[in-house]
Amino acid sequence: MPHPLARHLFIPDLTHCRLYPARPLAACLPVAVASILAWVAPGATAQTPAPTLAAPRLNAVPQPPTEAEEVARLMKAKDLDGALKRADAFLVKHPRDLQVRFLRGVILSDQSKTSDAITAFEGLTQDFPELPEPYNNLAVLRAGQGQLDLARSLLQQALIAQPNYVTAYENLGDVYVSLAAESYQRALTLDPNNRTAQAKLTLAREIGAKLRSVR
Repeated sequence: MPHPLARHLFIPDLTHCRLYPARPLAACLPVAVASILAWVAPGATAQTPAPTLAAPRLNAVPQPPTEAEEVARLMKAKDLDGALKRADAFLVKHPRDLQVRFLRGVILSDQSKTSDAITAFEGLTQDFPELPEPYNNLAVLRAGQGQLDLARSLLQQALIAQPNYVTAYENLGDVYVSLAAESYQRALTLDPNNRTAQAKLTLAREIGAKLRSVR
């Protein structure tokens, strides 16, 4: 049975500029903005409209897909072996490519190669500590191994990187419920006749079951 956090193994849109803090904001603007500015006549102001000119022709030749897009296409087609092979071949020449490295970690997770996936996401947290998604995915894998305290710490790191990261908050709530059940179980181990701990454990387990049912 998959771990209840598995639904949150997140694949971000790695082309979004928030994932590249060092990238100038201007780089996120459409190329068309630069073209529009180039058409404005010298000396034009808000009261002096720019002359009406024909729009520049758009290049009708489609751009070839990126390597990350090709890997994602293979993943969508359920060809995980082919996707991993292609990602590995590309990373030999481009070892710091963020998009392909992240997808490679997801592939390894989907193949249940947990140890390799953990290594992949740990490398991303070291090379790109400003990104929240690798911490989140690493937390999912650690929680699946029963390492709840470590999962909690990783999710907190994700929230430091991005304080409004909804997925990390949701996962953190799930981890806290699991930690509560674990603590009540330890209390019962020390005091098997503790009815309060038993009632709380039952409630925590019921909450956990309900949380899994809404996924």
